[in-house]
Amino acid sequence: MLRRDLFRTSLALGAGAALPPLAAPGLGIAQEARSRALRFVPQADAAILDPVITTGLVNRNHGFLVFDTLYGVDEAGRIQPQMVEGHSVEDDGRLVTMRLREGLRFHDGEPVRGRDVVASLRRWAARDAFGTSLMAAVDELTAPDDRTLRWRLKRPFPLLPQALGKVGAIVAFIMPERLAAGTDPAVPVKELVGSGPFRFRADQHVPGSMLVYERFAGYVPRPGEAPSLLAGGKVAHFDRVEWRVIPDAATVAGALRQGEVDWWDQPIFDLLPALRQDRNLVVENLDPYGNIGVLRFNHTLPPFNNPAIRRAILGAVRQSDVMLAVAGEDRSMWRDRIGFFAPGGAMANDEGIAALDGSRSIEASQKALKDAGYKGETVLLMAPSDFPVINAMSEVIADLFRRLGIKVDYQVMDWGSMLRRMANRETPEKGGYNAFCTYSAGVTQLNPSAHNFLRGSGEKATFGWSTSPELEALRDEWFAAPDAAAQKAIGVRAQRQAFIDVPYVPLGLFYQPTAYRKELAGVLKGLPLFWNVRRG
Repeated sequence: MLRRDLFRTSLALGAGAALPPLAAPGLGIAQEARSRALRFVPQADAAILDPVITTGLVNRNHGFLVFDTLYGVDEAGRIQPQMVEGHSVEDDGRLVTMRLREGLRFHDGEPVRGRDVVASLRRWAARDAFGTSLMAAVDELTAPDDRTLRWRLKRPFPLLPQALGKVGAIVAFIMPERLAAGTDPAVPVKELVGSGPFRFRADQHVPGSMLVYERFAGYVPRPGEAPSLLAGGKVAHFDRVEWRVIPDAATVAGALRQGEVDWWDQPIFDLLPALRQDRNLVVENLDPYGNIGVLRFNHTLPPFNNPAIRRAILGAVRQSDVMLAVAGEDRSMWRDRIGFFAPGGAMANDEGIAALDGSRSIEASQKALKDAGYKGETVLLMAPSDFPVINAMSEVIADLFRRLGIKVDYQVMDWGSMLRRMANRETPEKGGYNAFCTYSAGVTQLNPSAHNFLRGSGEKATFGWSTSPELEALRDEWFAAPDAAAQKAIGVRAQRQAFIDVPYVPLGLFYQPTAYRKELAGVLKGLPLFWNVRRG
């Protein structure tokens, strides 16, 4: 398949319309204000501001500015205390006591208390797969005093700190009890109040255009520890962080080169060669695990409630076609033959991987689809107009569906609208859908703990609501496995079952570089983080 030609006429990078000037040149006050502000262009608008509501990675990134977590993972994958001083384990692993650090305060001036943490974790666990598994092992979670958390467990849960400090969406962010306990877990909170290094300026928020964060003077970084991914001391060097939502890639590229923005989260792959030639820019990949494309079905509606039809689709997908559309011909930027666990993790294996080798002809795939029971139903495939990577995936899958003889209702919308529609369980005529493409951070697919798309818990599963008692049983077995060898063996069985049930189709792995002005220093590895970054 030929790759889409997005910007043939504007690859000079300055051809797009520039942003309005930030200030008249030569004004010392304006230059000083610029030095204290970081201007960042995210992958898309964080249209849903409550990061506990959605699995969108842009929402997670937004959440890490505003909220903090009890634990955080470092670049080496080790879990470290963050809001807590540490924890003790007693009664053969069935009693865990945590102590909050002194000086933690929310952006509204109130101290962070144990009861705030309890309410936040209960709300988070109602939305997150890892949290749900954790709470199934909890007999009682209490706050005996303002700085103490006490976990009484039905059985040992060694991954408790990992659950509370995971990097993937949905994160165990801590918010005031009045918000966490007073808001249905499926409904966004009406006010964003966290205890993170930046506070959200709701009064300066322009939906679809601008999000503003202000350094929180009351934040107390973890003392004596260098920052590493989500662990260590989170020191904010900028007084202000502005997220500028700019859908047009050529405009962003021109603004980056001219210094009107400082950091572009996800440059489109067409523009990377030219960006790399600019000596004032740094282009690098922050995440060694990359991102994994996903074709997610709505398992509750025909035709994709039929696993045989899902298997027929899986056998027709060529991951290389999808990744070429996303990342181009540079094979260092993408990989195919990706199964249901991310490469580089202990669970990755080749079980059943031959189903993804793309050897089936289109005629054979058409026959397989017909034999599976496809009866000509219209399939609503939704796609985002303002999210280039996901849009590219969606174009390839829509074309494949048409070549297979599937009647496609291809509906393109902005990313915020698509996020909201993902939660709609109705038929397409009533605002629902049959399928969509997205991607998941590879770090969330290293094992079953946070791998939301591998869940088979039906209505409790993430958008698409896949049901598989076998996958759920294997996940529970993984949590109870005695050692790494047993866990890996379960991974092989889980992948074998996933090729039968097909909760989603893996579309390949791509490495997404970021680009920023060379004058920025201290950019951390892993994901876009805004502490430790400074100018000069």
